Amino acid sequence: MSVDLDISGLLPKARPLLVIISGPSGVGKDAILARMRKLGGHLHVTVTATTRLPRPGERDGVDYHFIPPERFQAMIAAGELLEWAQVYGNWYGVPKDQVKQALARGQDVIIKTDVQGAATIKGILPQAIFIFIAPCSFHELEERLKQRHRESGFDLGLRLATAREELKRLPMFDYVVLNPQGQLEVAIRHIRSIIEAEKSRVNPRLVEL
Repeated sequence: MSVDLDISGLLPKARPLLVIISGPSGVGKDAILARMRKLGGHLHVTVTATTRLPRPGERDGVDYHFIPPERFQAMIAAGELLEWAQVYGNWYGVPKDQVKQALARGQDVIIKTDVQGAATIKGILPQAIFIFIAPCSFHELEERLKQRHRESGFDLGLRLATAREELKRLPMFDYVVLNPQGQLEVAIRHIRSIIEAEKSRVNPRLVEL
């Protein structure tokens, strides 16, 4: 006679995940997150605060919170940012309340940050999931940067040199995802697969902020 074993009580309780997306400038992080926002689901993509000016097509409060430098410094002083850094002359930071509130609602949270910011978060929240978005080649990255930046004063050599240094930080990350030019869905499927796999861990990651 067969016995029907109920294992529901043995399964780990699903917990919200904190996912850190990082990688070199020009690798396509913004495009990935814009698409993931449209996919919806039980997911919150944080909106980074920055002192840089909007690029054509960017919307305040959707792509970034565009704020003046004095407001950014006030947020640092008030402890409102999870991490912050100056990147290529502009300040970027992750508002802490966004992350706390989304996790409290039980939502998975994605934070986009540069490699320096990812290192800061890893020191604070090592149980987060760290994903490095990489180009398929440096030639491809160079072409992307040329297409994206036409403004005067743009230093392509500096961006590529920084990217080479950032690649040396790969051992700090849990996963690497290639983002081939013109194949955005490939990278998104990979990231979603990582999230699904992490949801199936026997010992779930516990993120407390």
